[in-house]
Amino acid sequence: MLMELSFNTYETITFISPPLQSLNFNSNSLFFSPRRLTLYGGRVSVSASLNHGESKPSSDSPQTNHDDQLSLAQVSISVFLRQEIGLSETDSVYVSENCPKYTRMIVEGVRDLEEWDSWKGNEGLGFSEKVVYMVKEKGDGGGKVAFLESLGLSLSSAMYLAHYVSSETLPKLLDKVKYLKEIFFSGSDENGLVGTYARRMMLYLSIPIDEDVQQTLSFFEKIEARRGGLDMLGSVDASFRFLIESFPRLLLLSEENDMKPLIEFLESIGVPKDSLGKVLLLYPPVMLSKAEEMKRRVATALEKVCLVNKDSGKVLMKYPWLLSPSIQENYSRILSLLESESVLKTDIDHSIRRWPLLLGCSTSNMKLMIKEFDKLEVRNKRMGKVIPKRPQLLLYKPQEFLKVVAFLEDFGFQKEIIGQILCRCPEIFGCSIDKTLQKKLSFLTRFGVSTTHFPRIVKKYPEFLLYDAEKTVLPRLKYLMEIGISEREIAFMIRKFSPLLGYSVDKVLRPKLEFLVKSMEKPVREVIDYPRYFSYSLEKRIKPRFWVLKGRNIECTLQEMLGKNDEEFAADFLGLGELHQTHSETS
Repeated sequence: MLMELSFNTYETITFISPPLQSLNFNSNSLFFSPRRLTLYGGRVSVSASLNHGESKPSSDSPQTNHDDQLSLAQVSISVFLRQEIGLSETDSVYVSENCPKYTRMIVEGVRDLEEWDSWKGNEGLGFSEKVVYMVKEKGDGGGKVAFLESLGLSLSSAMYLAHYVSSETLPKLLDKVKYLKEIFFSGSDENGLVGTYARRMMLYLSIPIDEDVQQTLSFFEKIEARRGGLDMLGSVDASFRFLIESFPRLLLLSEENDMKPLIEFLESIGVPKDSLGKVLLLYPPVMLSKAEEMKRRVATALEKVCLVNKDSGKVLMKYPWLLSPSIQENYSRILSLLESESVLKTDIDHSIRRWPLLLGCSTSNMKLMIKEFDKLEVRNKRMGKVIPKRPQLLLYKPQEFLKVVAFLEDFGFQKEIIGQILCRCPEIFGCSIDKTLQKKLSFLTRFGVSTTHFPRIVKKYPEFLLYDAEKTVLPRLKYLMEIGISEREIAFMIRKFSPLLGYSVDKVLRPKLEFLVKSMEKPVREVIDYPRYFSYSLEKRIKPRFWVLKGRNIECTLQEMLGKNDEEFAADFLGLGELHQTHSETS
């Protein structure tokens, strides 16, 4: 038997086998069964099996035949894309191997026409030629549907987008996709930080939004619904298909006239190359604006919040929605609200630069938090101390804030004292009670500090509640133990002067102790009775007063030497109305 397969006139393959009628299908006969044919780059590979035994109709023969047709169609599509569309061998193979639904649709179209005997006038076509014929008849724009499905799009989305980009040739479309992937997914996102930023932007958005932000939210929601959620936003394999589906206009942009000028502009205002992808993924409409239009938007944003050019890129990386018209319009409302609370514009702008997510928050939500501040007698100029230090407090829900207020009330603090702590250390009010605040106090009990002393410690030095106890405070206390101070004595020092917990070993503790022991020739125990010694400037207070007293052979305690102001010190030790430095330190 002679069997000839023709592939679009590209290659002709001939199989020769014995006439089937001459074969006797008994237990000793051989049965030739072709299994797969692959045509690739001018090479042909045929796999077959030689089976002994009696021939039996196979239950999976139709499926096997169908699989063979799919494989052959895949090869035919690859050849078509390479020879008629102009894709490279690598690209054509990749596309043909990653468009299974499109391939199945083409094969089913060929089989339907065969069943209806609709190949009149084309009776001489081989299967491969029929596949190519069907590809052209489907009007998919020269392989665009296959290419778009290979990007991960569903077949229906691929068919819609193929029509949308009908004016683009496939080779140009492929080049655009490669460039888009390069710029949107520049830089590493192993820890899913892009997704973290996206969640935060969504969480604190409470104003009416424009179409660009709405489209961006829809893009985020599509990814959030998939496995891995927004943690996969920075993954090209996970999110590129949704990016194209949500913003198909990206495929119509000119690489030279649209995309590259905009990228150059973003880099010129301080967005690092490895952070471009983060900005673009968090706000894809950036790419849909002309460079001149984007320059105008950035200039408007800079003017409103008093940004200088070197800061604009940093703020954009924190909050790309700054470029949204609806976000920019909200600035004037925030400005009006905070100025009515006696917060200076310079402080408002500083707060926005530090925490630009404020721009997405409605003023009605902010007013709820301002009312809570007011209950603690934090108002007018005092408000200007809180907002610049911890602007994100305006984004909190009152119930979260009130949990910390209740925690401090448990120490017996009145609202006025809590208000003072808020002004001095507003960061505390954004902390978790169990994971942060309570842990710091439990740390103190390890050194014998009784819970009865906690109110005094917190009131005098609330900043301690923000430290990393194990990494920051513990090394300081260990140093004091190394020089001979016991845990019990350290607990006494903390109770007496809690700011001791905040002093650096290298910058404060060690140099002042060395001067105490080597130059002043006093025992270390002196600082146990007067730990406030560490609070005074070594160069401006400790050394000058010590050399004055030494020059007069005057002995006194650390508290007597340092605890007095200049006038009191001069009157007690010099008999003068003011302090004159009469002795300089000598080696």
